[in-house]
Amino acid sequence: MSAAGRIYRIAGPLIVAEGLSRVMMYEVVYVGEEGLIGEVIAIRGDKIYIQVYEETTGLTVGEKVVASGRPLSAELGPGLISSIYDGLQRPEKEIGILTKSIFIRRGVRLNALSRSTRWPFRRERKLDIGDRIGPGDVIGYVQETPLVLHKIMVPINIHGKLKWIANDGDYGIEDTVAITESDGNSYDIKLYQVWPIRRPRPFKEKLNPVDPLITGIRVIDHVFPIAKGGKAAVPGGFGTGKTVLLQELTKWSHADIAVFVGCGERGNEMSDALTSFLKLMDTRRGRPMMERSVFIANTSNMPVAARETSVFLGVTIGEYFRDMGYDVIMVADSTSRWAEAMREISGRMEEMPGEEGFPAYLSSRLAEFYERAGRIVALGNPERFGSLTIFGAVSPPGGDFSEPVVRGTVRYIQSFYALDYGLATRRHFPAINWLQSYSLYVDFVKLYWDKISEGKWSKNRETMLKILQREAELSDIVRLVGPEALPEEDKLLLEMARIIREDFLQQSALNPVDAYSPPEKGIVMMEAIAEFYRLAQEMLSKGIPVARIRELKSRYMLSRMKFYTIDELKNKFIPELLETMKREFLDILG
Repeated sequence: MSAAGRIYRIAGPLIVAEGLSRVMMYEVVYVGEEGLIGEVIAIRGDKIYIQVYEETTGLTVGEKVVASGRPLSAELGPGLISSIYDGLQRPEKEIGILTKSIFIRRGVRLNALSRSTRWPFRRERKLDIGDRIGPGDVIGYVQETPLVLHKIMVPINIHGKLKWIANDGDYGIEDTVAITESDGNSYDIKLYQVWPIRRPRPFKEKLNPVDPLITGIRVIDHVFPIAKGGKAAVPGGFGTGKTVLLQELTKWSHADIAVFVGCGERGNEMSDALTSFLKLMDTRRGRPMMERSVFIANTSNMPVAARETSVFLGVTIGEYFRDMGYDVIMVADSTSRWAEAMREISGRMEEMPGEEGFPAYLSSRLAEFYERAGRIVALGNPERFGSLTIFGAVSPPGGDFSEPVVRGTVRYIQSFYALDYGLATRRHFPAINWLQSYSLYVDFVKLYWDKISEGKWSKNRETMLKILQREAELSDIVRLVGPEALPEEDKLLLEMARIIREDFLQQSALNPVDAYSPPEKGIVMMEAIAEFYRLAQEMLSKGIPVARIRELKSRYMLSRMKFYTIDELKNKFIPELLETMKREFLDILG
């Protein structure tokens, strides 16, 4: 029987209750006559502090509080893909149909996974009655979408001999598809399982992140690469293009599953992302993008406290698909809104504040989130390798990267993509500042890139970064005396920096050819730029001024490279470009 108590005090989304005995930390409770969902976040003597994830207006002191006896958990099973949830995993489309409203009415509770849908279950042929099975073992399959084969795995807490397994057929997620027996006790296995969102899912072994996650964004793939299982931060002020960049990462990255979490961002941005995903095709597979995506929409007009659950719900769903052997990308937009929610709750609990009013435990909460990324060997048989890559947006006030959320995040990530307001105002997108950004995965993924580029990627990347760094060093001199006062070598360097910035790093999300750049395309573009630089240096050594080099037809052709497909580049454009370069070089030298 569930324990019950009474509301003692109300402070916005924070409720203090008394009379609840044997309640646990992070246990789910139901508050008031409408049964508003809350979670125990502190126990001080006989007082229980509850974070309520719904609007608390109208609650009064003395109303009942009922403990559920379980932690806040996610339902994991067929039906997750293509779903749109709020931060509590309530299905928003189904709630809209039920309530005939564009808002989620408080107190509404629906199952996260449909109980009426029948799924085509196919048992694992290698299993026989009497076989010993344990956590993570795959017992069957459900073709959830044309892109996702959903593996039905033994829950973490179940093991024993297989007593019975269902034949192939259509089943609901509440139906038992297998029964195990251990020490005289029987355990039912269903199509779905339940997992506490704050607890990381276990795995057999954690591996080094050696395979790059191809994103289709050149500045990331070729300059600051990220590996599968990596963790990255995308900080930037208002208007620097965080949301568009994160949407592009979700759309184009070479991941099997995409989990997009809108955490406290504006509703119109989430609506735009959903609308575009519903229309978008996965160009690599020729299927709709929603057939491999999960959306968690907890927008700025929803209850503030639920922002924290949306982040942990997203990472739990990501871990679940990772355990099936998939490469998963999870995007959180943005962790700053989550941190602000923690600050509000902490203030209402009268805790000692840390820097800028954020709670002292901000850093540990960020660590709990980012440390769940990784590339792993999953539990169970058959052997499976999966990864979960996390991108977390940070929205520092005024673009100040010294504020606590950015500094706390930097401790736990290995890729840092600093969005620059100056680049954004010049319409240079993605506005990733190449002087402030970095990646610690370069050495891990170097083998892959050098293999597909025949050893040229590392050298070309290093040359590009040196040119951009030198351009930054010359910028003060140029502002004082103008570029014409520089020696010819520096003039050439500035021209090459411009080519790299405008013709390689700059990328249009609205251009159907340039929105996604395959890895081979970036390699070809880098090599063409390197060849032009080599010939230009040779011309310069023969006394040809940079002004003449700037007027070459091949210089103009470089600026058009990104608007061609990889096939057009390889088969026609690049051979013509290289031929033009050599001909102009010979003509000039006479």
